[in-house]
Amino acid sequence: MPVRPQPVLRTPSFDADERLRWVERVARLMDSQFQLPGTSFRFGLDPILGLIPIVGDLSTFAVSGALILTMMRHGASGSVVVRMLLNVLIDTIIGAVPILGNIFDFAYKSNDRNVALLRRHYAEGRHQGSGKGLMALVLVGFVAFFGLLIWGLWTLGVWMVHYGQQHWQ
Repeated sequence: MPVRPQPVLRTPSFDADERLRWVERVARLMDSQFQLPGTSFRFGLDPILGLIPIVGDLSTFAVSGALILTMMRHGASGSVVVRMLLNVLIDTIIGAVPILGNIFDFAYKSNDRNVALLRRHYAEGRHQGSGKGLMALVLVGFVAFFGLLIWGLWTLGVWMVHYGQQHWQ
């Protein structure tokens, strides 16, 4: 019996997928849209929004999270997503430090780094599908984290009330 060649399943390249190009455009807007005149230094909205206490950092974190979710749905493997999350967490945690964080935000471009990670992943042909399982795991992790945070804050509040009642009467 002759051996039939297996059909080659082709997936669209990174540049051919409109949603991934959207991710790249938003990442560029957040990290490197603008250029300081007379230099090669580029920056985006991320460090500018970071100047607004709390709201700015939360908004840039939300945009980065939306970009990661989109990349997960388009084939980023678990290890790539973990590296992307680490990039965003580093940017968010250090970026939240007053003054030093603002300077850091101008230099560390987590969204551009994440797009570069996904581009390399695509170039290697290792993109794999929807990432729904990993998205569910991340969602469960966030729910657990926020649940523990609320519980911890509640417990701290109760402790402070009891402490105040015992020592300030």
